[in-house]
Amino acid sequence: MKDAPARKHLGQNFLHDPQIIDKIVESIGPSAGDKLVEIGPGRGAITGPLLDAGVCLTALELDQELAAALPGRFPGADLTVHPVDALKFDFAVLGSGDLRLVGNLPYNVSTPLLFHVLASAAKFRDLHVMLQKEVVLRMAADPGSRAYGRLSVAVGARCRITPLFRIGPGAFKPAPKVDSMFVRLTPDAQVRSQISSEPLFDRVVTQAFSQRRKQLANGLKTLISAAELRELNIDPACRAETLQVADFIGIANALARRESALKR
Repeated sequence: MKDAPARKHLGQNFLHDPQIIDKIVESIGPSAGDKLVEIGPGRGAITGPLLDAGVCLTALELDQELAAALPGRFPGADLTVHPVDALKFDFAVLGSGDLRLVGNLPYNVSTPLLFHVLASAAKFRDLHVMLQKEVVLRMAADPGSRAYGRLSVAVGARCRITPLFRIGPGAFKPAPKVDSMFVRLTPDAQVRSQISSEPLFDRVVTQAFSQRRKQLANGLKTLISAAELRELNIDPACRAETLQVADFIGIANALARRESALKR
């Protein structure tokens, strides 16, 4: 059967390099009985080797034609296919805990999709995803660097980030115009548990970086005063890009305590 063509509006770039596929599977390290969720399996380049390892795999594929073809490619395998948009998928239907996620995330929706998955991070043991190289470098950036920003803090507060290896455009058909990178995200329950209110934390981080060249006291003036920042041992004159994840958690938690006190 002839393969369906890549659909540009879905951001499809199909992985075909056998060496890269082997490297990806080796990095994931699947074991028999593992419960894996694959986002965007496409033609099954990674799906097949994972199933060969004896995993139980749930595939989320937006392309209806590709989703319909997957079971026939792997007859008898422990494979369940959901022809859905992963951005709208409720991971709660997969049960509780110890899931492993893998995916070649479409670059046009990679950031919102990543945050949608991380909202259910407690269910996952680890996440192995392919993203645009620049996105991974921003996630893994250190405070004070030019790449450090909202994505670095938002992901860093929820996961340990381990960039694994670069993937060149030639590994895909059609070839994208950018380099990709494979990255491991390991949910960090200890750090995440320190956040009193995740919506409030995300609001602080988003506002702080919305005008990143501003002094922090000016960027957050609608949320917190310079005096309150000093009480948290944070210099009001510093910029958001110099703060650690723990500093943002401290600010958000102070706001959460204030809100709680006002409700009493």
